[in-house]
Amino acid sequence: MTSSYLFTGGRVLDAEAGALLDGLDVLVVGDTIAQVGPGLVAPSDAATIDLDGRTLMPGLIDCHVHVVAETLDLWGNMTAPASLAALRAARVMNEALMRGFTTLRDLGGADYGLVRAVDEGVIAGPRIVICGKGLTTTGGHADLRSRTDDRPGLFSDRLGSMGLIVDGVDNVRAACRTMIKEGANFIKVMANGGVSSPNDPIHSIQYSREEILAMVEEAENAGIYVAAHVYTDKAILRCVELGVHSLEHCNLIEPETARLAAEKGCIAVPTLVAYEALALEGEALGLGAAEFAKIEVVRSGGMRSLEVMRDAGLPMAFGSDLLGALRKHHCMEFELLAKVLTPAEIIRSATTIGARLCRLEGVAGVVAAGASADILVVDGNPLEDISQLQGDGARMAAIMARGHFAKNRLQ
Repeated sequence: MTSSYLFTGGRVLDAEAGALLDGLDVLVVGDTIAQVGPGLVAPSDAATIDLDGRTLMPGLIDCHVHVVAETLDLWGNMTAPASLAALRAARVMNEALMRGFTTLRDLGGADYGLVRAVDEGVIAGPRIVICGKGLTTTGGHADLRSRTDDRPGLFSDRLGSMGLIVDGVDNVRAACRTMIKEGANFIKVMANGGVSSPNDPIHSIQYSREEILAMVEEAENAGIYVAAHVYTDKAILRCVELGVHSLEHCNLIEPETARLAAEKGCIAVPTLVAYEALALEGEALGLGAAEFAKIEVVRSGGMRSLEVMRDAGLPMAFGSDLLGALRKHHCMEFELLAKVLTPAEIIRSATTIGARLCRLEGVAGVVAAGASADILVVDGNPLEDISQLQGDGARMAAIMARGHFAKNRLQ
């Protein structure tokens, strides 16, 4: 079976520079890009693929997903047998791959078993970067229990659970150490109210400063970082001051906080499509007035937040945060971002900035010698028309993840 490919006759997209480069060939050997340069000679065992002027670019990175949330019934996800939850997650991951996402960063739920399954070729999906379970206070964003439900915990030992209820500095430290031991690449904290949780308004501040500082210290001790679910400017500022690195959502951020976050080296992950999809489908899903009010608060601030963060120089990674059937709107995030950002800025968010946040610089998000062979071949020029990356991969002639074609209609 061929494991080497020479791509020739196309244009290579330099995501960081936001430019198309002519006259370059790309040689893939095994799971790695071996060479990039003009006039490369194919090894005897390599298949030569003529791109016929198409664009060759890095695979996309979605920095905010929940692959275990296969359905919108979050309790149903939690109570599903682990084998079923894993198979469902594999389907979610494969669907993302067929849209061109060759790396996913999971913000609560996925475990080391799914990481291994991809690495060992058991499932065909993107590589996955995990945090384990998202840490939540009692009554916080990931606590899905109603006010009258006094059952302990969140079935947090189940694969389909996205959160772990943990209160108090000592317990927080133990939880972080457990996540790290079990393969977490970063720690996730619910530091603000949320849309999907029943008891916490958007503006509610969650966890004490001491608890978040403990998380940051444990993460830094292990050489990783903390990512925070945050919407309001007050919650974002608090997390930035406490050393949190990754700021998820950020819909209500203000310019001064965005500038401070940029100075501190933070990265933001806006997820506009999550609220757009809920607004479109919420009535059919049975959402009530309280839920719609929450959705509208964060949805209305989304576009402004992009402008605020861009103007402050705060790097933004691409994220979606879609659950269950709402994943069909995945590629709408490109359309929403394009109302404020240029195609080059959007592509950087889904490649080089995402790679930096995943600690995969030089491995993912780039077409360069030594990088992972995560490659898309796009019919047109996404730097001129970002819709080339929409349509669930319809305009992608080929999708390659770690040297294996998930899709190939070239040859």
